[in-house]
Amino acid sequence: MLAGCGEYNKVMKSSDLEYKYDYAKRAFENKRYAQAYTILTELVPIFRGTPHAEESLYLLGMSYYENKDYISAGSYFKQYYQRYPRGQYTELARFYAGYGFYLDSPDPQLDQTETIRAMEELQAFLDYFPKSDKASIAQSAVFELQDKLVLKELQNATLYYNLGNYMGNNYESAVITATNAIKDYPYSKYKEDLEMLVLRARYKEASESVVEKKLERFRTVIDEYYSFINDYPDSKMRKEADNIFKIADKYVNRH
Repeated sequence: MLAGCGEYNKVMKSSDLEYKYDYAKRAFENKRYAQAYTILTELVPIFRGTPHAEESLYLLGMSYYENKDYISAGSYFKQYYQRYPRGQYTELARFYAGYGFYLDSPDPQLDQTETIRAMEELQAFLDYFPKSDKASIAQSAVFELQDKLVLKELQNATLYYNLGNYMGNNYESAVITATNAIKDYPYSKYKEDLEMLVLRARYKEASESVVEKKLERFRTVIDEYYSFINDYPDSKMRKEADNIFKIADKYVNRH
């Protein structure tokens, strides 16, 4: 076990770099991450070009990572793998850079900048180290992050749908938003919900149209229906889709 604050204060005042580095490593091992990164922040620039350079920079990133400061950790991990592209810790630095941003990724309704950043870092890790023993973890995280982005788009499309014809044709905006999400992420677990939302929006758009546009729009509804049931013949929303089709088909056959 480390000594108390007395030794830490002594270390901070010391000019013995090896003593400081040894203490920083012991602090890390004993989960005193704030002490570790405080000392390492001082040592890393001094150690550059020395035998301790790689390890100290990686350990600085890990100290922030274990302290759950993933943004600072990511910054140091990125410094590491850019400075040492074939270094001893490059594989781990790339992984933890991305995984830290994954852990920091916010709820779907919030800004998703960190989510996108996490995906980019994890995908780069997978590109560089496809056979890593952490590849499956990274891939699962990427899929989860993608679904988070798709859920945000589904929420946006649903908002447009609920606005209806308020101050414009929001049904069309709902369709565009949902369709783009399907194109960008064709394997998302929300694809069925997005396709159903497109069908609902097309149906509402047709139902609330002026007479001159109803026939063409109900034909579009029928096309969307067949597209949906071809993809999801056993959908839990099949009954709703069938009811939409019956109304659209009846209108088209009358005209």
